[in-house]
Amino acid sequence: MSAAPLRVVVAKPGLDGHDRGAKVVARALRDAGMEVIYTGLHQTPEQIVEAAIQEDADAVGLSVLSGAHMTQFARVTELLRERDAADIVVFGGGIIPDEDVPELARMGVQKVFTPGATTGEIVGWVREHVGASAQA
Repeated sequence: MSAAPLRVVVAKPGLDGHDRGAKVVARALRDAGMEVIYTGLHQTPEQIVEAAIQEDADAVGLSVLSGAHMTQFARVTELLRERDAADIVVFGGGIIPDEDVPELARMGVQKVFTPGATTGEIVGWVREHVGASAQA
């Protein structure tokens, strides 16, 4: 009996209107056999967390290019904790300065992919880290 495929919500929080990268990542995860729910543009952290809970997601992938990553990621991780859903793995990507990555990790963002990351890297990381927590 095979394990159920990983379920990943891919989301664009805030006013950022550039979603090509999020769509590429969503397609790569889907092509790798994962169930992917793409929420679309301009989602609030509340909408993203609600979707993750309703969809019984194993992970949430956030994409931010607008510079609002510190507030958007913080609010998503905070809401997941408040909703007893801190077991949902949060990872993200976008235009994120290296100096912000340690603070994002303290907030609960488990991995940040910056420009230049390949879809293969992202798929591999999700399989290794999300798969391990989803199987536990």
